[in-house]
Amino acid sequence: MSRSRPSHRLPAAWRARYRLTPWWGKVFVVWALSRLVTTSLVLVLASVQGPNAWTGARPRYADFATMWDGRWYNIVAMGGYPNVLPVTDTGQIGESAWAFMPGYPVLARLLMELSNLPWAPVAVFVSLAFSLGTALLFYRLMTRVQSPATALFSVVLFCVAPLSPILQFAYAESMYLFFLTLALYLLLERRYWLLFPVIAVMALTRPSGLAFALALGLHVIFRFVTRSRDPFFLRERMLAASVALFSALMGLAWPITAGVVTGDLMAYTDTELAWRAPYIGYQELVPFTAWFQGGVFWLGSVWGIVVVTALILSFVVLLFTPAVRRLGVDLRLWVASYGLYLLAVFFPQSSTFRLLMPMFPLLGAAALPRSRLYRVSIVLLFVAGQWGWLLICWGVDGYDWTPP
Repeated sequence: MSRSRPSHRLPAAWRARYRLTPWWGKVFVVWALSRLVTTSLVLVLASVQGPNAWTGARPRYADFATMWDGRWYNIVAMGGYPNVLPVTDTGQIGESAWAFMPGYPVLARLLMELSNLPWAPVAVFVSLAFSLGTALLFYRLMTRVQSPATALFSVVLFCVAPLSPILQFAYAESMYLFFLTLALYLLLERRYWLLFPVIAVMALTRPSGLAFALALGLHVIFRFVTRSRDPFFLRERMLAASVALFSALMGLAWPITAGVVTGDLMAYTDTELAWRAPYIGYQELVPFTAWFQGGVFWLGSVWGIVVVTALILSFVVLLFTPAVRRLGVDLRLWVASYGLYLLAVFFPQSSTFRLLMPMFPLLGAAALPRSRLYRVSIVLLFVAGQWGWLLICWGVDGYDWTPP
């Protein structure tokens, strides 16, 4: 009898090992490999980075990872928020730390005190830790609406997505996405009581309370309308509605805090508007106009309106495609609510890509095709997108008008 060649035994051994690996082990391997790829790309870019406003030439990883808004979070962590708002030469409210919520920098400062380490390594560690936590939670979230295999590939897409480098930079996105994923999981599980503390932290990490409140309100309405086939008892209705109201209040908590501390009720809004002033000047916030203003600024009065209108219609159609519908009602309600929130308040520019990250449940729809060619191609495309985003939005080349 001839012996089986090792090459024939090895795949079977690997398949057996894969089957025996717990779900969290598989997610950890995906996360670790993705961080290795992303870190390599970041180090290559850092090796050719010239002197800039934040670092010298060829900065170390930790310094390179704490540029841009990372400096604002550093300011908050070390000095808090100003009592008096800065004013420009033309008498307008200027940029200040009030645009950056306290969740992430406060946690980083606490770890700095406990570890006696400086800002840069601690900030990167916090982001990395939350990125792993988000990957684990995202798998659990996706298994509520997908098979385990598809859920794992959804995690792959999350970990290699074009914006995934920011998951290991000194930005609040990793921490925010962790609590957002947890909130969505609790919503699908209908553990409404546990949403209170999660929403409180989430809403003080990135602006999201109002968008989540809308998603919760729509969730309550949907459950009430479908109560004949999915019982929605009075006690549960009251609790779910209370969570929605609490989320709305938390969405207003930071603007109110900024107004009370500075004595200017519009402190937070005016501070946020300062970042769009270089594009369209200082203007009042009029809901649902900024995207059309941006369209006109970038493309002209005719094409700007046409393109923005087409984007809105395309987004609505996307929510009703079969792949997205398979994500379930609640995840679609969140994506729709957050999209409406962005349309209401955000001015489109290079940070738009980062602001779209909370729509990451849509990656579950992108993960559905099982073709090996498709899956390999989309992973390679996403990794190429990482390099493109790093070049365009993170690396600094002279006067840079493409902030991440």
